Amino acid sequence: MSVKNRKFRGVLLMAVMALVLSVLAGCGGNNSSSGSEPTASAGSSAAPAASTAPSADLVPVKLQLKWVPQAQFAGYYVALSKGYYKDEGLDVQILPGGPDIVPEQQVAGGSADIGVDWVASLLTSQEQEMPLVQIAQIYQKSGLVLVSKKSANINSPADLKGKRVGNWMGGNEFELLALFDKYKLDSNKDIKFTKQGFTMDQFLGGELDAASAMTYNEYQVVLESGVKAEDLNVIDMNDEGVAMLEDNLFANKEWLAANKETAAKFVRASLKGWKDAIADPAAAVDIVMEQAEAGSTTKEHQLKMMEEVAKLIQPEGFDISKLGYTDEAAFKQTADIAFKFGVIKKEANLSEAYTNEIMDMASK
Repeated sequence: MSVKNRKFRGVLLMAVMALVLSVLAGCGGNNSSSGSEPTASAGSSAAPAASTAPSADLVPVKLQLKWVPQAQFAGYYVALSKGYYKDEGLDVQILPGGPDIVPEQQVAGGSADIGVDWVASLLTSQEQEMPLVQIAQIYQKSGLVLVSKKSANINSPADLKGKRVGNWMGGNEFELLALFDKYKLDSNKDIKFTKQGFTMDQFLGGELDAASAMTYNEYQVVLESGVKAEDLNVIDMNDEGVAMLEDNLFANKEWLAANKETAAKFVRASLKGWKDAIADPAAAVDIVMEQAEAGSTTKEHQLKMMEEVAKLIQPEGFDISKLGYTDEAAFKQTADIAFKFGVIKKEANLSEAYTNEIMDMASK
């Protein structure tokens, strides 16, 4: 066959295929969805599979984290990686945090739609009249502990008297202030309350008798430095009844009023990601490591972080079906501590500070 004839047949074949596709597209408009797959947008035809839907058909949502990519936020990265957000018709962008990022400001200003932070920080922003409301509580327990070497003889909080105790301050100290108050210890007179750096060098170097540590991060750093767990004493804020709620999800009230269904879809997909991360920590960490800055951490550290984070999200005896719901008693304890120690000047209005409405929608 000549080159000329081959070209002619090729053009003819392409024309026929285009005609067939055009007819098929016209017929496909009447196909109905089975109801198991979400529609891309209200009133539009459902995509054959949400994971293959064009991004233009997905609803954009920006999530602002409180810190850099790490296992502390694994559930969101897992949900993104596994397509759970796309399955809900969402195009989610996860924005990393950092020392100069205040999630509440980002969400209040419209740079993000949903944020992650500790409840005490949210309460402060709400009192500053930022239009924010909590829509889900992810961490059910506090991860904050005071760690000391047994040689310091701090066997109970009462033994902190006269000791050098460190904390990062800047809003992280209020659980400790509540602890001191419980044991009638004046943080200005009875204790040498010291600003602690973001490493554990002061503690390891003997400059602090007791240091603040998150179970999933700094405490692991101490163990990784070679100190054995049996050579440490740990004071747990949960055991002492002074724990404050930590990582949550909150949204701009104005955005939420117009996007409740979108928020519910986001929460539903995020919880699915968290459940996967808890069930398979190693796989979750593999996903997190793809996002972490090269050389900033190790897979081993992140795996231990994931394992400890799981204990805060799903504590022993916790009904996983309640994941994401805000417990009124726990939230009130956090708000009461925040009020007592000046984090907020007025008692929080719980009916406006958080809502379980989005969780109810997400659970359907």
